[in-house]
Amino acid sequence: MFVATWNVGGRAPHGGLNLRDWLLSAPIPADIYVLGFQEIVPLNAGNVLGAEDKGPACKWLFLIRHALEGPSLARHRSNAMDSEPAQKPRVSFSDPLSIDDGEGGGYDEEDREPGNYPDYGSDEEPLDSSESGYCLAACKQMVGIFLCVWVRAGIMPHVSSLKVSCVGRGFMGYMGNKGSISISMTLQRATFCFVCAHLASGEKDGDEVRRNSDVMEILKRTRFPQSHRFSRPGAASPETILEHDKIIWLGDLNYRLATSCTDTRELVRRNDWEALLEKDQLRIEQRAGRVFAGWEEGRIYFPPTYKYLANSDVYAVNPAKSGEKRRTPAWCDRILWRGKGMKQMRYMRGESRFSDHRPVYSLFSVQLDDHVVTAERDREGTSNGQTKGLARSSATTPNNPNTSGSSSSSSSWGKVQAEELLLLSRTQSCLEASRF
Repeated sequence: MFVATWNVGGRAPHGGLNLRDWLLSAPIPADIYVLGFQEIVPLNAGNVLGAEDKGPACKWLFLIRHALEGPSLARHRSNAMDSEPAQKPRVSFSDPLSIDDGEGGGYDEEDREPGNYPDYGSDEEPLDSSESGYCLAACKQMVGIFLCVWVRAGIMPHVSSLKVSCVGRGFMGYMGNKGSISISMTLQRATFCFVCAHLASGEKDGDEVRRNSDVMEILKRTRFPQSHRFSRPGAASPETILEHDKIIWLGDLNYRLATSCTDTRELVRRNDWEALLEKDQLRIEQRAGRVFAGWEEGRIYFPPTYKYLANSDVYAVNPAKSGEKRRTPAWCDRILWRGKGMKQMRYMRGESRFSDHRPVYSLFSVQLDDHVVTAERDREGTSNGQTKGLARSSATTPNNPNTSGSSSSSSSWGKVQAEELLLLSRTQSCLEASRF
């Protein structure tokens, strides 16, 4: 599973923007791509209070498909969509927020028109990652925040219970210029939640408290409506973020450095990232138990991702002057996770100069195993006997050797282990090359 976040600085993408180096930077293609953006439109009053501008989101989706599938297949799909305007994606959460959605902005796949869904495969069917191409499983925009989830076509029939919830934390604590989009889904029997957030900005003393408050409010107000379609009798899907088996929180979290501008300039000049990280507000707040208690984040070996001068590799390190905001480098763009069965293989940044932020991505190997099934059995109060495992790197684990097809699953698991060893060895080489 490839997870990435990028604050694109209010700029719409141009046709020549190449995302392949970013999305296909891993040694092997992922089965699931979770891509979160911030500021896909400028955060001005017109965009916050007026009609939602969906143009940039459509451009990003086209460029992402072009990168994942190549120009010929992307062009073919685009032409097919143009020739059949009535054809809709399987699930699209691109509609504006409605007052009827409630405080958390919950949205359920049951609200889509019948006929927009293919039949789901059996839970006992092994996952097939061999089918080429990717499906846009879900996407949602809230002002400048945009989250989309792409799933390999062979796995898509096993995805169900897609839902979305939005929480505005901008003007007056409720407008959508800041806040979160959360997408909930079930892959086989494991529940996933992806939270794309853009938290309060600012470098003044105490601004980190506002960011902590944003996190708490997002956790409190995010609610996913209960779904009964395509669910087994008695099965209950998670209603809150923390009820999911596996959770990933990504975005421009805006935590800055608790250090003076003069100290920062000197440490940046020396590329002393280890010393700078000791001043990272997110780590300070997390160690103190004030935010993200129990969450994990990978070791950061890359330079600060914010703030760069336009179209350059030069940090905008400016002391606070009259009428100006203080701008110092910081690791604003982060990816954290919570839940069992997730192994982070990479945690890196891209080098595109498109924005004043650098994109950040993480590659996970995700295990769907018996502890997830057991937990769901306990919730349902049923016993379905021996459960098959699932084999696929970055999304699955091997089939139970006691079930049919054990020889092929053993072969698949051997491939998974080989791929993980390759990832680890290449990652170690990168880390050694960039070690402080």
